[in-house]
Amino acid sequence: MIQTLSKNLRKLPFFIFVTLVAAYALFPFYWAIVSSLKVGADLFTVEYWPKNLSFGNYRNIFFEQNFIHSIGNSVFVATVTVLISLALAVLASFALGRIQFKGRSLILYSILSISMFPQIAILSGMFELVRFLGLYNQMMGLALSYMVLILPFTVWVLTTFMRELPKELEEAAILDGCGPVKTVFRVFLPLMTPALVTTGLLAFIVAWNEFLFALTLTLTSDKRTVPVSIAMLSGGSQYELPWGMIMAASVLVTVPLVVLVLIFQRKIVSGLTAGAVKG
Repeated sequence: MIQTLSKNLRKLPFFIFVTLVAAYALFPFYWAIVSSLKVGADLFTVEYWPKNLSFGNYRNIFFEQNFIHSIGNSVFVATVTVLISLALAVLASFALGRIQFKGRSLILYSILSISMFPQIAILSGMFELVRFLGLYNQMMGLALSYMVLILPFTVWVLTTFMRELPKELEEAAILDGCGPVKTVFRVFLPLMTPALVTTGLLAFIVAWNEFLFALTLTLTSDKRTVPVSIAMLSGGSQYELPWGMIMAASVLVTVPLVVLVLIFQRKIVSGLTAGAVKG
């Protein structure tokens, strides 16, 4: 009894620390939910739960601001970006992780270095490229621009995972007459499911939240993604911002990400710990 009590007391500082970190991380989202349920002057009163609940902000978002269309644009662009990036990254990771050739490390670090450039530094070049391809104010133009942000990350992560796969699997596939492409998709791809889910989800979050490219490369309201639509929300006058609607929109775009993480949490843990233990 005394030993159990002393053990629990030793763990108490850790639990307190975890609770504080969780509260610090979750409080902004909680406050966004509280604010989204307020209207008028109640938005500027400090209440940890509103006395008069109002869902008017959510109703206005759905029926007056055409927000559903923006959500559909974000889902389409993020999904297309992730699928293309993962397909290219799987093939690239096989070449960089399994095939020995000169300059392999240089290529890998060059790919990683692309992600170190700030978005604003490549914005003008990306704008000219998208216009030249005739993709300005098009969903595929956004997907192309997002790949600049996502592809280096996916290639780096999947290459690290690909290196850890047993060499015996590749040798057995070669003996069975499999070529490189068949080896990748029939042998390695099923084993890479946790890494693909983790990498794909993180890439989806980046594409879902991206703002600068989406603002610059779209012109009309029917092509806007969720972050741009939230930024374009306006109130009754030029200087009035509908904070309740902004909070409601923020909650609506955060919930799908939370749901995806909860659905794939086991795959995410497996993907993050893949390759940590060798042998």
